[in-house]
Amino acid sequence: MNASVIISTYNSPEWLEKVLLGFLCQSHKEFEIIIADDGSTQETARLIDNYKIQFESLVHVWHPDEGFRKCQILNKAIEASTTPYLIFTDGDCIPRKDFLKNHLKYREEGKFLSGGYFKLPLSISKAITPEIIENQLCFDTEWLAENGLENTFKNTKLSNSKTLTSILNAITTTKPSWNGHNASGWKEDILAVNGFDERMKYGGEDRELGERLENYGISGTQIRYKAICVHLDHERSYIKEEDLIQNKAIRKATKKNKTVFTPYGIKK
Repeated sequence: MNASVIISTYNSPEWLEKVLLGFLCQSHKEFEIIIADDGSTQETARLIDNYKIQFESLVHVWHPDEGFRKCQILNKAIEASTTPYLIFTDGDCIPRKDFLKNHLKYREEGKFLSGGYFKLPLSISKAITPEIIENQLCFDTEWLAENGLENTFKNTKLSNSKTLTSILNAITTTKPSWNGHNASGWKEDILAVNGFDERMKYGGEDRELGERLENYGISGTQIRYKAICVHLDHERSYIKEEDLIQNKAIRKATKKNKTVFTPYGIKK
């Protein structure tokens, strides 16, 4: 195996199963999966156990539910990984079959990769079946339109055209950032900055890691039109204004002080 896929999840087994089905469809087969579980119930554990036989390596990393502690469980997943290259996504993002292939194709020393996602409404999210994933119809704009997706320019993100995706990645004004739903980097670089800052709650916690990587000299490369995943809709009951304010302050200090190593990460 030459890559580790780290998937964060919390009490969303219906969505997580669709994500795992997406990884069963990958054209690149040499990878391990590590589920970073922020305190889900036994329903999620049973689902993961049912899928272990279908993957070469599927590891469930879990800690008790004590509120939003995604950064802590991600750090535990990083420690549990056994390969030099780590690909991060969320348990509500179904990867297209070339997702891993493109992350590995475009990886470079001294770089991290910044992908995006294509948001689906709840009605389409629920309509996606195992057969739809296997046939990759959830990435097909015609099938999506038949199921109620509005026709906008954003739909070009799902294009399979190598020429178009190369142009879109080149001209996009979106700055490459570390996006927890679709990002990858070398494990040694992530360890060098001490992983995720465990003070961070929901809201920019992933981007703060990318900002420290940049301070360390690891720049981002945009692949938002090449590494494709669709985002399943859901509620976010864990969003708190005070957490957003604290996260913003931490990120501001990281940028101002050009912080590289957080003392609140993997190594305490």
